[in-house]
Amino acid sequence: MEKVITHIGLDVHSKSIVYAVLAGSAREADLHEIPNDPKVIRRTFRRLGQEACELRCCYEAGPCGYEVYRQLTEMGIVCEVVAPALIPVKAADRVKTDRRDASKLARLYRAGELTMVNVPTTEQEAVRDLVRAREDVRKDLTAARHRLSKFLIRHGRIFSEGHKWTQRYWQWLGGQRFERDAERITFEHYVLEVEHLVERRALLEKDIARFAAAEPYADAVAKLTCLRGISMLSAMVLLTEIHDFRRFQSPRQLMAFVGLVPSEHSSGGKERRGGITKTGNAHARRILVEASWSYRHRPAFGPRAREALRHQPARIAEYARKSQIRLHRRYSRLVGQGKRSQVAVTAVARELCGFVWGLMAT
Repeated sequence: MEKVITHIGLDVHSKSIVYAVLAGSAREADLHEIPNDPKVIRRTFRRLGQEACELRCCYEAGPCGYEVYRQLTEMGIVCEVVAPALIPVKAADRVKTDRRDASKLARLYRAGELTMVNVPTTEQEAVRDLVRAREDVRKDLTAARHRLSKFLIRHGRIFSEGHKWTQRYWQWLGGQRFERDAERITFEHYVLEVEHLVERRALLEKDIARFAAAEPYADAVAKLTCLRGISMLSAMVLLTEIHDFRRFQSPRQLMAFVGLVPSEHSSGGKERRGGITKTGNAHARRILVEASWSYRHRPAFGPRAREALRHQPARIAEYARKSQIRLHRRYSRLVGQGKRSQVAVTAVARELCGFVWGLMAT
């Protein structure tokens, strides 16, 4: 007797869950709504499990995280999390509701048309949240610095003695005086905000460094920092966002995961390729692009790289040397052909992604 599988699509929100049940080859799904409460979820899916031979559930990755996934998995129910950006969409479909979304997920899941995401463990997710907290502070600090700089420019206070945010710049800030109380209070507020965020960033970086020096991250961080442009913080971003490099069968799969492959719209015998897709993990993509700017310079090992290579076998040192030669040559060739620096750096970032995969997955 053929085993009947029931597919369930869930539209998960913070307060409610709409689920669509497709039993076997049924054409229409049974739709229900329950509160997003662990007790109700446990009771509902225990009942559904008694009525079906096998349950398979899925829902979109989103702000509600992986708590529903973990609860259903602990109950022995197959549950997968879907990549929202890769869900097929009909061009003429202009109606979107929770019930339609749940039903659509169930149908596509049964047809095998969905792409699943890799769900991190609770420990991996905790460290990833810590690294992302530092990213949030970095963005807030950039915005706070811009607000202070624009305030000073509006009042004719222009620093022309070197680069901003150096010790000399802070001394210059300390010497600024304003006649009106409102201007003085505003200036002090902006300065205190920048100082506060600098302190927060330093504390978070200290905590991240503590995790980077311990297992399971220490060995991987030591390897990645051998590559030019990748610091301890950059390595931690890559490790916490990608987790397991071996789940990618080839470097091209990793490049696609971080959105560094060219977009394409080819039809009727014509090939049209555009800019990179920018889909997938934006955190890892940013790190790779930022690291690629360092390959504008001639191949060389600085103090940090030499210290990192001192504890690695000769094959990794040779791998790092080859990566510098190849990526610098790639950048120079593209710029020599008239490509803009940003385009050349993006192409280098794509190849750097391949070198990262080769270092971590082999």
